[in-house]
Amino acid sequence: MHLFYTPDIAADYYQLSEEESKHCIRVLRLKLGDKVQLVDGKGGFYEAEIVDEHPKRTLLKITSTQKEYGKRNHYLHIAIAPTKNMDRFEWFLEKATEIGIDEITPIICDRSERKELKTDRANKIITSAIKQSLKAYHPLLNKARSFKELIQNAQASHKYIAHCEDQQKQELKTGFVERDNYLVLIGPEGDFSEAEISLALENGFAPITLGNSRLRTETAALQACFEINYLNR
Repeated sequence: MHLFYTPDIAADYYQLSEEESKHCIRVLRLKLGDKVQLVDGKGGFYEAEIVDEHPKRTLLKITSTQKEYGKRNHYLHIAIAPTKNMDRFEWFLEKATEIGIDEITPIICDRSERKELKTDRANKIITSAIKQSLKAYHPLLNKARSFKELIQNAQASHKYIAHCEDQQKQELKTGFVERDNYLVLIGPEGDFSEAEISLALENGFAPITLGNSRLRTETAALQACFEINYLNR
């Protein structure tokens, strides 16, 4: 059954946008009476029926509703330095959404190769990934922030920084507390600077290792995403 992202759904009937209507009727060739599924990005999962197959304003009737569909037992926020090659960063957004993530913040670090990030395309990739993986919650993608700003305003119960410096670090599973709120910092290809690592430690971030291999930025972020979800299974 085909699924549509409908963030502003609020009644028993819903009219698809012109773009989605065209996709529904012209591309998917759905017709009057066909069934579709909807997600609102806030935990709502709906089944609906086409009651007007207009190619510019397709009208749907909601036939069933589930709230908190697939709600997770924890909250995961990953702050990651955007990669110079945007394809790699977008790959991370897609795969992290499919695996399960709640919030993503691009951070600008001392050694960042990319200092700006447009979120419109990135949000479309996330939206496509929630439709692909049948998720009713849309991860929050924040605007890019400086490393210092993020560190000084971090509110998570459990805060981690993954870095490659030869210092004492722990594995994520060490002393792990399940079903809680987590924030993981992932640096640029050149890693966090010594000053950034020191600032994070001063602000209560625990230094962690993600294994013996030296991972690319997007791979490290996905590894952290996978580990935390696995530990909360």
